[in-house]
Amino acid sequence: MENAAPSPKPQAVLFDAYGTLFDVYSVGSLAEQLFPGQGQPLSLLWRDKQIDYTRLVTTSNEGAHYQPFWDLTRAALRYACKRLGLNLTAECEGQLMNQYRHLSAFPEDREVLRALKSRGIATGILSNGDPAMLEVAVKSAGLQDLLDHVISTHAIRKYKTHPQAYALGEQACGCAAAQIVFVSSNAWDALAATWYGYRTLWVNRQGLPFEELGTPPTHTGTSLRAVLDLFPH
Repeated sequence: MENAAPSPKPQAVLFDAYGTLFDVYSVGSLAEQLFPGQGQPLSLLWRDKQIDYTRLVTTSNEGAHYQPFWDLTRAALRYACKRLGLNLTAECEGQLMNQYRHLSAFPEDREVLRALKSRGIATGILSNGDPAMLEVAVKSAGLQDLLDHVISTHAIRKYKTHPQAYALGEQACGCAAAQIVFVSSNAWDALAATWYGYRTLWVNRQGLPFEELGTPPTHTGTSLRAVLDLFPH
């Protein structure tokens, strides 16, 4: 069920990157080659710990323990392997981190971004990823010509779901949150963005329940294509 669409009419669309435009679990196939039978558990735990670390360094001691997303991603990989009892050699770590740098894009990405651009809608990324990570991921996916903004929370040394992280989108687009559609496949991200004031689209590819904290996203879809329904010809 969707909330009534807020006004005014949206002027821009900002996408979360990791999990939304880029498949964070696409590392699972390489992980399975390196650690047979453990590819999926490793990719899941790696992602969960990565997000745990972003929250930990954002909320502790006024951000005094901040580390770039790349460093947190490496730390999360090391933790996940220890937790699963896997021998993470330097070579394996290098392979997995390089794979993370070049995550697979979801197949509908270019189609959706092209359609938005053809309708005169500004597009961008608002991500926890640090600038170097995002630059490589966007270039690897061939999306650089379809994005007006690539916004990294590294600029403020705070990660989503901190309100200052979401404020970066308003600043870049030059309009209020209510005029921006924020798209994420991460339920926690869609929820926090809704609380912040964005019009939100939760991309629920896996048929999961939404967060049980009383606030639904503005819209829900099963792929990025759902955002095009908000911008009819």
